[in-house]
Amino acid sequence: MEGLRALFVRPDPNAQMRKCNQLIRSNLRKLDRDIAAVKQVEQKTKSLIVAADKRGARDPTRRAQAQREARDFARELIRTRRTAARLVTSKAQLGSVQMQVNEAFAVRRIEGSIRASVGIMRDVNSLIRLPQLAGTMRDLGVELVKAGVIEEMVGENLPVDEEGMFEDEEMEADGEVDKVLGEILKGKMDTTGPVPSTPVAPEPTPAELEEEEEDQEAMMDQMRNRLEALRS
Repeated sequence: MEGLRALFVRPDPNAQMRKCNQLIRSNLRKLDRDIAAVKQVEQKTKSLIVAADKRGARDPTRRAQAQREARDFARELIRTRRTAARLVTSKAQLGSVQMQVNEAFAVRRIEGSIRASVGIMRDVNSLIRLPQLAGTMRDLGVELVKAGVIEEMVGENLPVDEEGMFEDEEMEADGEVDKVLGEILKGKMDTTGPVPSTPVAPEPTPAELEEEEEDQEAMMDQMRNRLEALRS
């Protein structure tokens, strides 16, 4: 009986709009959490760059290794910032989708019909490509198709512009490493003053240095795992 009613009874537009807004708000909250997590990774990576620089200044025999580590951390920082920028852009895009969806339902109440929006369809299909949102954005797309706000889901047929952006990241990172190091280490120098030519504190033992490096490597691995989890 319920199946027959579903065939002949038109869906309630208000219920459809509430369902769409619920899915959009859920995605916005998820993006907020991911942005906050990436920002934490960014701050920790900055501290690792400063620590590597201090280690190299403190022990000239380890300076080359410390410089390599600082450059590796800088590359991680560049990737982290790009991930954060993509998430912020996606949040703005999703906010635009929410506004357009509410406008479409408002027009439906006034005119008694709804027009399919190519713009909303394009934005929804773009956001589906984000691993963080793929599942719930597909659910939103289904609801929008049911409501007539978009005509179909065609994400697999759209050009994937993000792929080209990902391919260029490594090459761009090499060119940006010096800039990032200059930004962070110059800020440190402005705050703390130049590193003294003679040590003002007792030199750490080799065992302490090794333990410090192991702790930093473990922290970096943990942050990489968190960042990969946000990307996949």
